[in-house]
Amino acid sequence: MSDNPLTQILEMDGEERYDYFLDQVAEEREIWILVNADNHFLKIVSDEDGVAYLPVWPGTEFASEYAKGAGDLSPKAISLPDFFRKWVPGMTKDGLEIGVFPGVDSELWITGPEELKNDLQEVLSDTF
Repeated sequence: MSDNPLTQILEMDGEERYDYFLDQVAEEREIWILVNADNHFLKIVSDEDGVAYLPVWPGTEFASEYAKGAGDLSPKAISLPDFFRKWVPGMTKDGLEIGVFPGVDSELWITGPEELKNDLQEVLSDTF
């Protein structure tokens, strides 16, 4: 393990990062994505099974770390209400999954937009 908190979090396994993501997003009320200079969001298609997904992060520092070496990508915040109201229905309609909090390993928690929304709403209801 590293002494750097950012690195420690990125070194967690996929499930631990998913739980961390839920807690952070519930607290900050924002989800972070990467966009290019034309404001198009990063979408990744898995080589293995062809699944298309939107990678998301719990904070700008994690998205920035992931984007290192990809010069034209920058973090962009989406408010939780916008995510629930606009993004979840749009991604569901387009058949786009969500890759929650990519880290340093190749393990990634991929979930459907509605499932992530439900998990976030559950964490939000527990915080009150």
